[in-house]
Amino acid sequence: MNIANRLTMFRILITFVFMFFLFCHGLWFKVLSLVLFIAAALSDFLDGFIAQKMNMITDFGRLMDPIADKILVLAAFAAFVQMQLIDAWMFVIIVSREILITSLRLFALNKGKILSATRAGKHKTVSQMLVIFLILVFIVSKEVMLAYFTWNPAWEKIFQQSIYVLMLLTVALTLYSGLSYLWDNRKIITHL
Repeated sequence: MNIANRLTMFRILITFVFMFFLFCHGLWFKVLSLVLFIAAALSDFLDGFIAQKMNMITDFGRLMDPIADKILVLAAFAAFVQMQLIDAWMFVIIVSREILITSLRLFALNKGKILSATRAGKHKTVSQMLVIFLILVFIVSKEVMLAYFTWNPAWEKIFQQSIYVLMLLTVALTLYSGLSYLWDNRKIITHL
């Protein structure tokens, strides 16, 4: 297993630690969850960069890199639903898109074809990770205010509305990337 693939596996493992800290109470646990998420997101960029730069692109990497991204992103969004920071319907749309596209990839793999991520899919992943990062920054900021200053209830409404708007944009891009992926691979779908 090359270094790019090890980074992909690292991203999967770090997701569980990230989730553990996110649900712990206290400022420093939230800060650790933010730091771990940043490390996981950077590993996504780094594994792709290393794989291309050092000619380490493998079938394993093409298949597992998007799956590792999905595990990280879906875990974070599931946590945000449980924390009542995002609406469940948004999570359902994101999960449905991921299940549909992953199913198509597995079907293609069964036929001997590896379907790599598309540009729209990569943009979708970046937007999702950016939104998760911003939500985590909001969470850490609130914890800082609660621990050292005071939290104004009016800020909560601004906090929630900002997350809602960011999530609407992310869900729209998620839908677009899913429909685009299906269209680009329509020949495979018609041979189901």
